[in-house]
Amino acid sequence: MEAILVSACLRGVPCRFDGQHKASAEIAEAVTGREVVSFCPEVAGGLPTPRRPAELVGGDGNDVLDGTARVVEDTGRDVTAEFVDGARRALAAARHRGCTEALLMPRSPSCGRGVVYDGSFAGELVPGDGVTAALLERN
Repeated sequence: MEAILVSACLRGVPCRFDGQHKASAEIAEAVTGREVVSFCPEVAGGLPTPRRPAELVGGDGNDVLDGTARVVEDTGRDVTAEFVDGARRALAAARHRGCTEALLMPRSPSCGRGVVYDGSFAGELVPGDGVTAALLERN
């Protein structure tokens, strides 16, 4: 059976920054017949649930991995190390279970793919990927 890595919040785990989840019938249908590897990189990286909102500052997840951008909470606290650690753990889990695809939470500083919040905490989106999405794409 094909394995797919899925953001845990999309599978009903209340692990989002606000303590909620984003499960839906569409997500359940999309993974029917596949081995699902549910994973939350932010929790795996040591962040609590709930937690302060965080956004990418100075670039996207690729820039974070290259050391030229950061992940910061709305208080200004730098949580880059936790996001990078969680991304590495997500990659390890995907490799261990043989995942060749991932279904990730949109706009997230970890899992966003294609667009992420701009770091202003004003709800503005910019092109880019989250830290985990970028690491998965690289590998």
